[in-house]
Amino acid sequence: QVQLVESGGDLVQAGGSLRLSCAASGSIFRVVAMGWYRQAPGKERELVATANSGGAIDYADSVKGRFTISRDNAKNAVYLQMNSLKPEDTAVYYCNAYLYSDVRTWNIYWGQGTQVTVSS
Repeated sequence: QVQLVESGGDLVQAGGSLRLSCAASGSIFRVVAMGWYRQAPGKERELVATANSGGAIDYADSVKGRFTISRDNAKNAVYLQMNSLKPEDTAVYYCNAYLYSDVRTWNIYWGQGTQVTVSS
């Protein structure tokens, strides 16, 4: 069994910064990619940023230049530094991991979500 635990969500004023953290634990053989998604009220879940083990990084256009994703492979952790936050960034942010629990078995796992609220 694999668990993802997120932290760092908070209420912040527009223009402020937050740093989200997520650590994966449990039966992990190899992590392929980790990332962040978000879901605002009444909207579908959307990609924010992903980073694979080869170093490739992808961002949603709406966060490019403001958010930075990073990983600590030794800790099976992923972070999201969010700067210049806007009210439209308000959402529940979910950590996501694509990993192998053994040499053959892979799955996609999700964290429980952490609330980010940006006030204007």
